[in-house]
Amino acid sequence: MNSLSVPRRQMAFFRALRIPTTGITLMLASAGMADDWPGWMGPSRDGVLREGGIVRAISDDGLPVKWRIPIAGGYAGPAVANGSVYLFDYLKRDGEAFNNPGQRATLSGQERLLVLDAATGVEKWRHEYECAYSISYPAGPRCTPTVDDDRVYTLGSEGDLRCLDTNRGELIWSRSLKRDFAAEVPIWGFSAHPLVDGDLLYTMVGGDRQGIVAFDKMTGEVRWKNLDTAAGYCPPTIIEHGGTRQLIVFHPMGIHGLDPVTGRVYWNVPMSPMYEMSINQPVIAGDLMYVSGIRTESVMLRLNNDRPDVTEVWRGEPKQAVYTANSTPQFVDGVVYGTDCNEGCLIAMDATTGERLWTTFEATRPDVKRFIKHGTAFLTRMGSTNDYLIFNELGDLLIANMTASGFESKGRFHVLEPTNEAFGRDVVWSHPAYADKTAFIRNDAEIVAVDLSE
Repeated sequence: MNSLSVPRRQMAFFRALRIPTTGITLMLASAGMADDWPGWMGPSRDGVLREGGIVRAISDDGLPVKWRIPIAGGYAGPAVANGSVYLFDYLKRDGEAFNNPGQRATLSGQERLLVLDAATGVEKWRHEYECAYSISYPAGPRCTPTVDDDRVYTLGSEGDLRCLDTNRGELIWSRSLKRDFAAEVPIWGFSAHPLVDGDLLYTMVGGDRQGIVAFDKMTGEVRWKNLDTAAGYCPPTIIEHGGTRQLIVFHPMGIHGLDPVTGRVYWNVPMSPMYEMSINQPVIAGDLMYVSGIRTESVMLRLNNDRPDVTEVWRGEPKQAVYTANSTPQFVDGVVYGTDCNEGCLIAMDATTGERLWTTFEATRPDVKRFIKHGTAFLTRMGSTNDYLIFNELGDLLIANMTASGFESKGRFHVLEPTNEAFGRDVVWSHPAYADKTAFIRNDAEIVAVDLSE
C-alpha cells in the first residue's frame, strides 16, 4: 500500500496534525484499512485489490448480501470513494432498444449519476440530464465515474463530459465532445474512462489532432490535444519507465507513448484492430507491455529502460496468444491471463512466446463449455497473491487461484441475473468495484453490495 491507496480525507487529517504520513500509511496498511475504488479498475487502475481481511474462498452457502437497490441500464461499473457509491445509468423514455453490432438504436431518456451511501445503499443525491442516444448496444453509459478529491467526473455514451461537486452534486463544468469538438460518436458510444493525473484529465475524443485531449480538471479548458485518429474505446493510462512518465494511448491506428504534460509523441507502434475495437488497456509487467485487439491483433512490446521508446517482441498469430475485448487481462510473473473474444474461454499465455499454457470455460461459461463470441469475465488480483476475484457474464462472482500451471476454483456465488443480450445469450458486462471489504456489482436492474469480509 502507498499513500495514494489511503483515502485522501484520512491523509489530509494526519497532515493537518503534522503527523508523518509515511508512518501513518504503514500503520493503516497493517491494520487492514479499506481502500477506496475511485474509478475504473481501482485506485491504481491496475485491477488489484490491496485491502486485507478479504475472504479467500466461497462456501456452498455463498456470500452475505448487504443491500440491493433498483437502478436503470448501463455498462459503467460503479466507483466507491469516501463512503459513497457512484453509479452511472440511463433511464430510457422512448425508442426501441436493440443490440445490433452494425446498427445504431435511437432512444430518448436521461443519463443519471446516482450517489448512494456505501453502507446502506440509501441515495444521497443524483445528477441527471436529457440525452438522446444513437448508438449500438444502447443500454446506457460505458464509463465508470472518476472520483478525485471533492470532484467526480463522468463521460456519457454521447460524449457529455461533466465535473460535479461530490458533496452536493452541483455541476462545476461540462463539455460536449460532439458540440465542442465536432467529434463523431463511436458506434458503441464513448467508452474511454476519464483519467485524472495531477491537474489534468485525459480522455479519447477522436478526429484530426484530437484523438486524445488533455483538459484542465478544474475548469474543463483544453490544455493540449494530439493524434489523428478515431476515439476507439480504450482508456489512456500513465506509466513511468525509462526514467520518464509516459501517457499510453491505444487507439484504432496503433499504440502511442506521449509526454503527459505536453502531448508530444515519444513513440508509436502501428496496429489496427478490426472495427476500430481498441478496447483493452495495455498491461505491463517489468519492461514488457501486452496490447490486445480482437481476432488475431496483438503485440508484445519491450519498454526501453533508458529512454521513452519500445521495441516489438512478437505479434499474435491464430491459435496463439489471447485476444481480449471486454475485460482487461492480468499480467503476472511472466503470464498473461485474459478472456478470449474468439473462443470465449479464459486463457493463460506465456508472455515471452505467446504460447497458450492452459484454457478453461470455468471462469466464463461453465454452462456452455464451447466457443462463444466475447465470453467475458473481469479479473481482479487479490494483492500480491495468485488468488483472483472473477466476475463473469452470468452474474457469478468466483474466487480462483491461477498460476502458469493451471486454474483452481475456490467457490462461486451467483450475485445477480444477466439482464442484457449479446450474440443470442444473456450477459452482464460491467466491472465490479471492491472497497471496504465489499463487492459492488450492477446489471441493468439493480446494484448489489456483497460482503467479502473474512
